[in-house]
Amino acid sequence: MLVALVALQGCQPTVYLMPTPVAMRSGELDPFKANPNLERNNLIRVFYATNRLPREGELGYSRRYDDTIRFGEAVLSIGDEVKPWEWLHFGSTVGERDAEWKIQLNQVDEQAVLGAGDALVGLSPELRRFFSELNARIDASLHRDLTVYVHGANNNFYRASAQAGQYRHFTGYNSVVLAFAWPSAENLLRYGADVRNAAATAPVFARLIDLLARHSTALRLNILAYSAGAMVISPGLTMLKSLNDNQPLEELRRRLRLGEVYFAAPDIELRRFVQDLNQFKDMTCNVTVTINLNDSVLALSQAHQGASRAGRPDLRELSEEETRWIMQATHGADFDVIDVNNNEIPDFRTGSHSFWYSNPWVSSDVLVQFLYHAGPGARGLAERFTGEEDSIWYFPPDYPQRVVEAVKRLDAAEVPSECGYREMSAQLSS
Repeated sequence: MLVALVALQGCQPTVYLMPTPVAMRSGELDPFKANPNLERNNLIRVFYATNRLPREGELGYSRRYDDTIRFGEAVLSIGDEVKPWEWLHFGSTVGERDAEWKIQLNQVDEQAVLGAGDALVGLSPELRRFFSELNARIDASLHRDLTVYVHGANNNFYRASAQAGQYRHFTGYNSVVLAFAWPSAENLLRYGADVRNAAATAPVFARLIDLLARHSTALRLNILAYSAGAMVISPGLTMLKSLNDNQPLEELRRRLRLGEVYFAAPDIELRRFVQDLNQFKDMTCNVTVTINLNDSVLALSQAHQGASRAGRPDLRELSEEETRWIMQATHGADFDVIDVNNNEIPDFRTGSHSFWYSNPWVSSDVLVQFLYHAGPGARGLAERFTGEEDSIWYFPPDYPQRVVEAVKRLDAAEVPSECGYREMSAQLSS
């Protein structure tokens, strides 16, 4: 691992389109066909918000921190050349492709700026135009949600946009996605700088969510946080809660409209995460944490930071009260823990950290959860209880069949408003 760490310093590898989620490989489920507004080309359009300073003379943004939030749209493409939509569609719905498909960043169009001292009401004309375009896309989308993707450490603007873009692609372009690009140092050997920048960015992220809640037309604001993105999201949501302590909880939930908050391999100190979770969990429809006790990247992070990470937890670091609270929380309807490291998942690398997009079983579960707001049992996962009496979800050996049948049931179900779908989906799973 140390050799790999040195080899990767300063290296920003190309993003290739992730493997097709297993739910789409049988041919029975095709989100592309469900999109009445599908543009049949190889372009991916994602909105972005960033507190990075612009990169002089180059496409995108630098690794330098700023309190200002810049908004715009990034245009990416799949493949080195333009090919027919039929080619792209076929390669996006099969298990194996003829080659790896590179995702390229073609255009970055900055459209508006929100200064650190600017109010969240009375927006500038540029920000009003940005929200007008964002809301037009949301209103025309199948699910009317907005998903905010927050990248991990050692990521430049291109990789953040490309990872958000490939998620949007496999929703069949039915979901509107906004990439939040915080100022990572883009170098594994400068991980300490990422930790500091993530902490400084947390209040910026809290402002962003408040702004989106005020001015977007999304039915729900979903958040997908990968790895060190948890060091931005977890304290950011806690700050958002504390800034609105004078507002009744139900009123705050209605105003913010937070849907799924998903922590994929979260790289944040376990104890800090549990304390934050206790504060912000009730603002959301659901919080999900995926863990891999053999995660090699989080092992390095633990060695650097001196404490276990939420995605590779050591419960012995918690107090008795904290342990009791987190275990009780796993039995509730708004907090799920998924153990991804089991022998039933084909081709799962034991030390995997990138599993949310690199493993077709896990990526399927992410997509179904965000698109349907369904509980883990209703989307094909199985439950087990440990000796400590906490509830853990896992992927059973027949998951590919279970997820296809789950989506068929969810498609046929009557969808209630707000968070009620998760409660109904628990009944569907029985």
